[in-house]
Amino acid sequence: MRNVLLVPVGAVDAPLVEYLSLMVGEALGCATHIAAEALSPDRALDPRRRQYYSTEILAMLERAHPPHVGQVLGVAEVDLFIPILTFVFGEAQLGGRVALLSLARLRSSYYGEDEDPDLLYRRAEKEAIHELGHTLGLVHCDDYGCVMRFSSSVEEVDIKGDRFCPNCATRLETADRGYDR
Repeated sequence: MRNVLLVPVGAVDAPLVEYLSLMVGEALGCATHIAAEALSPDRALDPRRRQYYSTEILAMLERAHPPHVGQVLGVAEVDLFIPILTFVFGEAQLGGRVALLSLARLRSSYYGEDEDPDLLYRRAEKEAIHELGHTLGLVHCDDYGCVMRFSSSVEEVDIKGDRFCPNCATRLETADRGYDR
C-alpha cells in the first residue's frame, strides 16, 4: 500500500496539516502520516524576490526523507516561485515521490480579503491532491472539474473540482496496479 508523509515546511497550522492528511488519504486511498519535525525553508529564500525557490525545497524534502517513507508532501506557508514564473501554488516531481504546496496565495488575506478558514482548507485540499497526482504520473487535465486542472490564479483553484475526473482516475488505477506488483 502507498504511504504519504506530510511534512510541515516552516511554521504551519497543525490542524490544517491534519485535515490534509485525512483528505489525501481519502482521495488517494492510502496511508498518511505527519512528520514530527518541520523542515526549515530558509536555504531556499531568494532575498531579491522575497520568495522561496520551490525546486530547492523539493530537493531538501527528498534528502531529508529516504525512499522507504513513501511519497512526501511538504506543506509551507511561504510564497513559492520557480524562475520562469512569478509564483507557484506548488511543485512536484512528475512520476517521482516528492511534492510541495504553499498556503501563502491560497489565503484570502493575501488578496486583502477577510480570512476564510473553510475556503483555505478547500483550496489546500485541491492543491495537495493535485501535486500528489503529479507524483503519481498525472499531467495537467483539460477537464474543469478535475483536480488535475492547471490553476494560474486562486480563482481557477476555486473553480476546479477536488477529485480526479474519470480519465485521470483510470490513469491512477492503472498506475496503482503497477505499483502493487
